[in-house]
Amino acid sequence: MNRTKILELAGQLVLASVTGNDEEADKIFKDIADLIRSPDSKKEEAADDGGGATSLNGEFTGFLKFTDKEISKMPKSFRHTFIAEGKVIFYRKRKRGKLYAAVTYEARYRRHGYNISVSAPKLEDLKARFIEALHATERGGVKIPSTFHEFATYYFENFRKRKVKPLTYENDMYRYNNHLKPAFGSMPLRRILPAQCQALIDGYIEKGQGRTADEVYSLLNCIFKMAIAHGILERNPLAVVVKERHEREHGKALTVSEEKLLLEKTAGTPYQLLFAVALFTGMRPNEYSSARIEGGFIIAVNSKRKGGKVEFKRIPVIPKLRPFLVDVQELHFPNLQCISKRFKKIFPNHRLYDLRTTFYTRCQELGVADVARMEFVGHSLGTLGDTYTDLSDEFLIKEGEKLNY
Repeated sequence: MNRTKILELAGQLVLASVTGNDEEADKIFKDIADLIRSPDSKKEEAADDGGGATSLNGEFTGFLKFTDKEISKMPKSFRHTFIAEGKVIFYRKRKRGKLYAAVTYEARYRRHGYNISVSAPKLEDLKARFIEALHATERGGVKIPSTFHEFATYYFENFRKRKVKPLTYENDMYRYNNHLKPAFGSMPLRRILPAQCQALIDGYIEKGQGRTADEVYSLLNCIFKMAIAHGILERNPLAVVVKERHEREHGKALTVSEEKLLLEKTAGTPYQLLFAVALFTGMRPNEYSSARIEGGFIIAVNSKRKGGKVEFKRIPVIPKLRPFLVDVQELHFPNLQCISKRFKKIFPNHRLYDLRTTFYTRCQELGVADVARMEFVGHSLGTLGDTYTDLSDEFLIKEGEKLNY
């Protein structure tokens, strides 16, 4: 083997790759392969892009060349290096086991201070594993799980938990443990097929659980997208899944007589005060626990603010609510399940969220100014509106007085 000649050609290969002369690079690449190929090498073993050689002990060695598409999947910090070096890595095919029945492909990259080594039972899997190893190296060597449940747990604990509200995270974990974990378990992410995802979504649609289908699809999509971002998946299995659009049922406001019935049915219990506050403030159920009385207002955390931003909304104590707050200094709401269960006993065909819909409806019926109504219920005025609008307490109280029916 002429090592001097090989080194000379290797320098020419780098130069041709840097200048973008692909035709010349391919020619040099083949010349190198011819030099290192032994006379008795088997042509069928030269499965890589640049040929190879078989040693006396039956170990086949060669170069594995990456396509431009494969290069694009590498971390940005590695792409230019691999292009400059001819888009190749050294690999070897080793026969193992009794009678050399088992075969292993190994790839090594020992340049620029890196020492990366991967192996695979098939040559076509070697590139994918090598690219995955590059991503792991860029992350500082952190091992990212490649099986569904383990990766989903990693995603929830390290990313989603920091992005969404605590109640949203709790609901996500409930959906995951009840719908996704039983379906996929610890299956390797690369083996999850679109057909499996389609069958899962279709199962909920056929049961009439359209909302559950939407929620499962959305959560599964987040997990797959994060797996792509970590270099574990190349494409999203949901990309070809057909999902029927689910029309969600909107809330239905209580009538004035139903409002009266709710308060009568809970008279003499702590629930009467709680339902009165919920009915005459329009708070979201997950905001009840943050509500407090301050001056002539009910102050509560606006739960629909993203990015961890804490923002409070102000709802004036309207005429309909005042009689229930006499001598009341603090509000103490039990958990939502208890409140919802009590509400369902009185109105089986309504949801707890319908109390918010009722308040919003009364604001519209009685002519409360749009900006005041949006402040009461915690809706955004838009980026510009939120920036330049600062409503006075006097204005909000005046608009709240309209809710005297």
